Amino acid sequence: MQSVNECFDNVKEDYLKFLNKEKIFGKSKAEKITSLKKIYIPISFWIENKYKKKGETLILGFSGGQGSGKTTVTGILKIILKKFFKRRIHVSSIDDFYKTLNDRNKMSHAIHPLLKTRGVPGTHDINLVKKFFDIIKKKKFKKIKLQKFEKAKELFVFDGFVGAEKKSRLPIRIITDHAWQSLFVKTMFIEPTSEELEYHEPKFTVFNINDFEARPELDGTRTSTFILLNFTKKLAIIGGTRYGGENKKTIFGVLNFILPGKDIMPMHCSANLGLNGDTALFFGLSGTGKTTLSADPKRMLIGDDEHGWSDDGIFNFEGGCYAKTINLSKKAEPQIWNAIRDGAVLENVVLNPKTMNPDYDDDSLTENTRVVYPLDYIPGAVIPSVAGHPKSIIFLTADAFGVLPPISKLTTDGAMYHFMSGYTSKLAGTERGIIEPQPTFSYCFGSVFMPRPAEVYAKMLGERIVKHNTNVYLVNTGWSGGPYGVGKRFKIDYTRKMITAVLNQSLEKVNYERNKVFNLDVPKTCPGVPSKVLDPKKTWKNKKAYDKAAKSLAKMFVDNFKKFKKVSPNIKKAGPKG
Repeated sequence: MQSVNECFDNVKEDYLKFLNKEKIFGKSKAEKITSLKKIYIPISFWIENKYKKKGETLILGFSGGQGSGKTTVTGILKIILKKFFKRRIHVSSIDDFYKTLNDRNKMSHAIHPLLKTRGVPGTHDINLVKKFFDIIKKKKFKKIKLQKFEKAKELFVFDGFVGAEKKSRLPIRIITDHAWQSLFVKTMFIEPTSEELEYHEPKFTVFNINDFEARPELDGTRTSTFILLNFTKKLAIIGGTRYGGENKKTIFGVLNFILPGKDIMPMHCSANLGLNGDTALFFGLSGTGKTTLSADPKRMLIGDDEHGWSDDGIFNFEGGCYAKTINLSKKAEPQIWNAIRDGAVLENVVLNPKTMNPDYDDDSLTENTRVVYPLDYIPGAVIPSVAGHPKSIIFLTADAFGVLPPISKLTTDGAMYHFMSGYTSKLAGTERGIIEPQPTFSYCFGSVFMPRPAEVYAKMLGERIVKHNTNVYLVNTGWSGGPYGVGKRFKIDYTRKMITAVLNQSLEKVNYERNKVFNLDVPKTCPGVPSKVLDPKKTWKNKKAYDKAAKSLAKMFVDNFKKFKKVSPNIKKAGPKG
């Protein structure tokens, strides 16, 4: 009797808290106390005695109709057995063993429509139940992942397409647990017509459960955030992050694997179209200026981030744009500024507490502040987003050393070299933990999204440059006059004028000189740009410091390129000398 009283004193407070949490009303406190003493504690002692006699895992079943109290009773018993008897308890519900929605959909078509719902006989995965309890009984585990079917969480489903080229587009389904993320993907990808939606069959599904975090010690992940891709099941699972960009990055990674098998080159680039029908591509990592420079009022935007290059030309993967907003101004980036209106989704942007207007200069949350908006918010955007083969390709890099020329022309071999190198500086806010620029090499300007070897994508690029006689330039949007902290970011007005000179072919008519350290052809003149800024060394006060920094970066290029084994000697020779 003494033990029962001890148990009562030990669990009483937790018991009452549980009842309040579960909103178990209708009984007085005295009645609840009586139930604890005369029902739940005696049952717990009975279970404890059963366990001791059995000497192994004890499995108990609780049966009852809907609303009869199964969840409440097992919850109370779990409290008592864990807190007083120090037992490891897990409560599983039959609801945790439903067949997947995909399986139930198939059964609903093949057998009966009601099988699409939960609870109907035949909707439980009996093999999964048997497997689970066999493992529990045999104790063949050190750690075990337990089934949990989340039926209370509200989910949002988007069905649509990736790829503006109809013959190669991918039907997708994205399931999220936050309404704003569903709006994000609805804006980001291509919406089907009502007729297309009626017959929509996703070929790849993304589950983005923001609040579900991995446990690295159990799941084998490096952090609590994870993105899992299974090409056999045509399924991706995202967890532990609320960053909307992970939805588009995941789909991009899927296409980067699939499309080369169809002889289509996937590209992390923006694209626009001139009035004369000349297409231009802009490659670069986050923060290099892809979105800003491709959003040109004098040209028509095809897309700002992800494209494919097929035999017919190029096409946008997406139906929206995803732009950085940190320090956004109407003067510098008028098209992006004007695109932020009803229907756009701001991410990580702080609102002024007095005016409730966005404060684009506020980086208190992160410098990675973003906006997603429909492509047609940009005046003159190309809809559908398809165009011919590119006449010009521009590689964008933000060199934090301040030593690369602001613009240089590349040979085909040079283009393949710099494409495989993918040099830039990671800028503050583009990744967690980056507070100042850091030199980085990301092959194909997006290695984390490129599941195939870099050589595969580079070969496709080189073949297309030759076939379509495409001009390629390397443009540095980084620092001039010194490294980060000493020099200044290259003026965007000058960069725009250099881009204009590339697109109107002006740079095909000027003289060039060779930068021997980086093995680059640098124009001596460019319309609208002071000649002295075209040679980065001339912008430095300390010339010896420039030489030292330039040699240091060149060596980084050489060292990084050593990892590419299956590359022709001509491509290697096209890079810096180190």
